[in-house]
Amino acid sequence: MGPAGGADLPGNVGPDLSEIGSAGRGDEWLFNYVNDPRVYNPGSLMPPWGTHGIFNDEEIGHIVAFLKTLTAAAKFKTPLDDPERRPLPVEKRDNLDALINPAMWAVEDRAPALWASAGPSDRSCATCHASPQQSFKAWAAAMPKWEPRLGKVLGVEEFVTRHAKATTGHIWLMQSEPNTALSIYLRFLANGTPIKIDTESDAAKAAYERGKLLSMRKVGALNFSCADCHASDKGARKWIRGQWLGELKGQVDHFPTWRTSQQAIWDIRKRFQWCQVAIWANDLPPDADEYGDLELYLAAQSNGQKLSVPGIRH
Repeated sequence: MGPAGGADLPGNVGPDLSEIGSAGRGDEWLFNYVNDPRVYNPGSLMPPWGTHGIFNDEEIGHIVAFLKTLTAAAKFKTPLDDPERRPLPVEKRDNLDALINPAMWAVEDRAPALWASAGPSDRSCATCHASPQQSFKAWAAAMPKWEPRLGKVLGVEEFVTRHAKATTGHIWLMQSEPNTALSIYLRFLANGTPIKIDTESDAAKAAYERGKLLSMRKVGALNFSCADCHASDKGARKWIRGQWLGELKGQVDHFPTWRTSQQAIWDIRKRFQWCQVAIWANDLPPDADEYGDLELYLAAQSNGQKLSVPGIRH
């Protein structure tokens, strides 16, 4: 999120329209472009406002009338208002300071208690892993990975769900509070370890390619793909309103992360779900095969970067 994080701040993902009224575009051209820009630009990042029923013909007519009034270059009161001069957001908070990042409660309190708690089988995580600091000091840096026994990509959160049930009898479902606490803990133990996602084995390569294709697939009423916002040749490193769009690289090294705007911890699958809702698409369950492929592809973009979990973001 940008310095002010305001929805009213203009962005620069799209072209500057402040003088569109003097560009010589007729009413029909403007109407068609607002209705569905793919008529003129098949790869447009602009949503098909009319085709997807977000605006009706009358509303698009009002937009066209407004656009025709825009004949003077935009004037900005402060550099913050100008997306071309707005300072880039820099995260300076210490994400591993419990006084700053509430998600550290999982590391210092909740996860150790869960680790030692016996389940219905009278076994706990500690039964097999008495020294998790040694057993898992690098494990999470290689996750997610292709799991041949399941025929899918397995992430940390789904591993916790499946392994806990099989060994202790605990039912710690993905995105439940115990699951999130343990997934943070397991990644915390690997902090400082470079991310190393396998993309060399045949099955992992296939999952990577599926994830790549998914990242480029436009979905939802707003007709957006992951790449539209986060690919370097599209929306990445630009502003959408007052929100800065980061690149694909560096998106997962801090997940699960504390969202200050939500006052909650989100794992990466929760982030995928939120993005789908934000573009008016149907989200998938957290253990969906598609999310596994997408997580592997996304994590592989950050190979070599060091884990620093839990993160803290707006």
